[in-house]
Amino acid sequence: MKKLNIGLFGFGVVGEGIYKVLEEKPQLNAVIKKIVIKDPNKPRNAPQDLFSSNPDDILEDDDINVVVELISDADAAYTIIKKSFGKQKHVVSANKKLIADHHQELLELQHANNVSFLYEASVCGSVPIIRNLEEYFDNDLLNYVSGIVNGTTNYILTKMANENQSYQDALSSAQESGFAEADPTADVEGFDAASKISIVTLHAFGKKIKAEEVIRKGITSLQVEDFKYAQEKGATIKLIAKSQIDIKTGEITSTVLPTFVSLHKTIALVNNEYNGVLIGSSLADEQFLYGKGAGRFPTASAVLSDISALKYDYKYAIRKYENSQSGIFNQSGKLRVYIGFKQADDTVFQILDEVEERYQSKDYNHIIGIIDIEKLKNKDIIENDNLSIIAFE
Repeated sequence: MKKLNIGLFGFGVVGEGIYKVLEEKPQLNAVIKKIVIKDPNKPRNAPQDLFSSNPDDILEDDDINVVVELISDADAAYTIIKKSFGKQKHVVSANKKLIADHHQELLELQHANNVSFLYEASVCGSVPIIRNLEEYFDNDLLNYVSGIVNGTTNYILTKMANENQSYQDALSSAQESGFAEADPTADVEGFDAASKISIVTLHAFGKKIKAEEVIRKGITSLQVEDFKYAQEKGATIKLIAKSQIDIKTGEITSTVLPTFVSLHKTIALVNNEYNGVLIGSSLADEQFLYGKGAGRFPTASAVLSDISALKYDYKYAIRKYENSQSGIFNQSGKLRVYIGFKQADDTVFQILDEVEERYQSKDYNHIIGIIDIEKLKNKDIIENDNLSIIAFE
């Protein structure tokens, strides 16, 4: 085991948690040598001489062989990681947007510079989805990876389902409890989940999809009436991120959509800020991973796991990616969906290719049927705030 001298960017709740654990556990053979933060005058629970506001105090220090990046600014993190690779420093990151946006480039750079780039904490907090895909399912023929990968939206949906709260009331509760940001857009509109399923797809199938190419619908349009319908059908509503491959054609359908989940399914039991991921395998059938997806200690747990792995020069192999061609995404296929809306409008009934059920009342309406994937890529449909679009399993 080699000694790890760490340069830490960011000292929020996760960074402070990592610092404390490394201080208390010298057997990990890792020490934080320098911490770069924005405000050098802010009081912090660590010796003052550890802190700096100059990134070069880490990047130009040859004794520092590991950079742990825990900042929210994706553009600044991108610059930091590229410079770290150029200085032959290993990198651990939790920045899912940065990774999804620059995944292929960063993997090529870490390979060119013979360093490791680990990012388990970027996807599901303490849930070890990437390591499992890398180590256990690296040669397995997977059919799908599907699950709840955003704790904020799951907390809100749990409140709406179990306490009959409106979206706005549930969001306020999430913000008061610290599970939602003041500006929750990235979470509630599904951008965060799209970045995560983009990362997972590469490790599961060896194919790279851009986050903006994922078919995405957030939870802001959901109404109390939608949950009443779900309850009548013995189901609940979850925001499900999913990539599923057609074994015959190799085409992958990648989506982030509110989805009706039968109450007897395991994923329906994942509530509040917890995450749960299903891995569908041709050989091992279905596996389920469950745990806290966000927060100080779950995220710190994943970061520390990556740091520990660096002691043995661990790298993601991503064998499927190395032996594959460019992927085909969201080009064909159909989904069965429910569309809820308040104002009856004849144009709504033209969205579906095939209508199975049609319900109208003075307060709320819905239709159920089949929609072509191509139509779901139409932003005028998928991003219409007046339409609750919910997929069926």
